[in-house]
Parts: sequence; structure tokens; C-alpha cells
Amino acid sequence: MEVQEELVMISVRELDLKKDSAAVEELESRCETTASAGKMSLFTHLLGDPISRIRHSPSFLMLVAEVGVEKKIAGIIRGCIKTVTCGQKSIRSVSHTNKNGHDSATATPLCAKLAYILGLRVSSSHRRKGIGSKLIKKMEEWFRKNGAEYSYMATELDNESSLNLFTRKFHYTKFRTPSVLVQPVFAHPLPTYKNRVTIFKLTPTDAESLYRSRFSATEFFPSDIDRVLNNKLHLGTYVAVPAGSYSSESWPGSAGFLSDPPESWAVASVWNCQEAFKLEIRGASRARRLAAKVTRVLDRALPWMRIPSVPEVFRPFGMVFLYGLGGEGQRAGRMVRALCGHAHNMAKELRCGVVATEVASRDPLRLAIPHWDRLSCADDVWCVKRLVEGYGDGPLGDWTKSKSGLSIFVDPREV
Repeated sequence: MEVQEELVMISVRELDLKKDSAAVEELESRCETTASAGKMSLFTHLLGDPISRIRHSPSFLMLVAEVGVEKKIAGIIRGCIKTVTCGQKSIRSVSHTNKNGHDSATATPLCAKLAYILGLRVSSSHRRKGIGSKLIKKMEEWFRKNGAEYSYMATELDNESSLNLFTRKFHYTKFRTPSVLVQPVFAHPLPTYKNRVTIFKLTPTDAESLYRSRFSATEFFPSDIDRVLNNKLHLGTYVAVPAGSYSSESWPGSAGFLSDPPESWAVASVWNCQEAFKLEIRGASRARRLAAKVTRVLDRALPWMRIPSVPEVFRPFGMVFLYGLGGEGQRAGRMVRALCGHAHNMAKELRCGVVATEVASRDPLRLAIPHWDRLSCADDVWCVKRLVEGYGDGPLGDWTKSKSGLSIFVDPREV
């Protein structure tokens, strides 16, 4: 695609991984430096792989925009497509009744092919020339060609330029407002309450069975959850139950567990993001760096004091991501805290800097997830657009107009 605008020749094409990697890395670095001038900011290091954040998705594409006769890369965009749960319908069964003698209802997931846009970048010296718009249009063409029914993007609520571009020019609507919760990895291990909570690691097959049985009707649940759980970045799925409920020898498998679950339980999966990218906080003052270093020294020297130390986040660090978080029962919060402690200790062994998760703002388990507010983001926003018109809405209707549920399933491949 080639167009002439303000005497600048702009062409959009697919990324050539061997040819473009260095130029793309330089562009992203320059964009982040410009956006964060004079303040602390979070940088993402893609470890020399521009598609590291999308390559594990079922279908993905990265585009670059070139300008001028020298064809200098001035913009980039990434996108991927998958099938997810977009709603649910209840089916009543007269052959099954609950404990009160009423007909039972089961939730059947309604699915849609969903596209995701991420990593839109335009060089500061080439902004306001329509490059961002051309990249979005070209990506949406690819989405439609490959059968995507909806497209969405995620950003911070205070990112006005990005929100205005997508909502005003491309007619995306603000859809969901999840919270990104981040906890630093300390030099000391966190308790997992072994005298009160037992944690089991599930096989990928067992984990898939549990997730499909209990969470397949949750919004954004990926239909290819088996591929996620068998990915090399997946570190394991863990179930927490009250101590004494089961032993390692008596675990009945997910089917047996779900047929007669304990009064409280929780589940979470762990994803190793540091194999795909690393993060770095830049722009911190010397005083902040020194104060953080002091907390680490004290934490290593006096681990029994459990000093809440600040990890080394001022140079590239890894992250562990918790996903598929859920549970039931009055003590589900305690089970979640135990799982978060277990994930923290795994991250410590991997020498990661933080543990993060993303949950719906009204998720009942949100308050049980340990995090630091100054590292977290309570103002994330997902914007969505319907790509296809002229087809029956079915029992769901238009997903863009649906009410939010209590929970969402965040796919770790898109973190």
C-alpha cells in the first residue's frame, strides 16, 4: 500500500524479521524515550525479537511503515487473532435439580473470533502525518480477511492520544477497565501457609479439564487453552485447598475434584514472561536508587524480618505473570494469597523482579491479591470495536454493548 501525504511517501508492509529487527528496536527505544522525557517510566526490552509478545498466539502479524525514498521505518504495529468467550447463555435442565429441588441451569459459552492490537509506535519526527492511522487500517483489513468479528486494544486511562485515535477516528468504545496488580519479588520468601493450605500442581491435561469445566464461560477465555497450558512459557497450574483435604497420593484429578470440591479452593497458573521480554524502570533519581538498594541489603542480611525490599528494577528485570486466577468458598481469599506467595517464591528462584496479574475491577478475589499500589495500574482500559456487520447477533447481541461480568480471563500470550 503506497500513498502520498504532505509530500511524504508512506508504505506499509509486513515485517521482515531478519532485515527489520535492528531498526524496529531503535524505533521503539526512541519512542519510549520521547514519551517518558523527564519522568520515571517503564521500558520493555524485547530481547532482539520484535514479535516476542505475539508469536505464541494462534495467528499474528506485525506491520512496519516506511517513509521517503530511503524507506526509513517510522511506524510499527502488531496484531493477533484468537477465538474467545464473549458471553454465555443459560440452559435449564429438568433432569438435573439442585439441593433445593429447583431446575438447574448450566452456563454455555458464546464465542467470537477476537483480534488484538498492540505495540503501535510512530517516530516522533513523523507524527501527525497519518502513519498511525494507515497502520491501524491495514491491520484491521488483515483482521477482517481472517474472519475476526471484533478488535480490541488496551492502554492506560490517561493515555489521551492513543484513546482519542482509537475512539474518535476508528470508533472503538471503552469496554472493560481491569486492574494490573504488581508485587515486587523480595529477597526473602513469602509464606504459603502450609499448616492451613495445601497446594497441588496439576498436569496440563488436568488443568485444561478444570479450566474448561469452571471457567470456559468467563469473558475472554481462549478456546485454545490447551495450547496455552502446554506452551514452554507456562510454568504450571496450581490448586490451593484447605490443609488435610487431600494428600499428594489422594488427589482425585480435576473431574473428581470438581464433582465434590472442598468448601473453599483457588486455582492459578504461572507464566514466565522473562523468556519473551524484560522490563526496566528508567528516570529514577539517585536518591530513589540508593533507598531501594538499602532495602535490598537489609532484606538479604535479615531475611527473618521480612523487610519489604525494592528489587533491582532500574536495570532489565524479568516478570512472572499469574493468570487463570479463580476460586470458590468463604476462604477462597486465603487460598489465593497462598498461591500468590507460591508464585512469588517461584519468581524469586527465577531471579525475576516482579509478579503481576490482571483482573476485572469488580473481581471478588481482587482484594486478596498482594500488590504495591505504586507499581500497579488501576486505570487500565480495554477498547473494543465490532469489525463485521450484517450478520445475526444470536443470543448474545452486540458484544460491544454487553455489560461486564465479575471476572475476565487474561491470556498471558498478550501481556
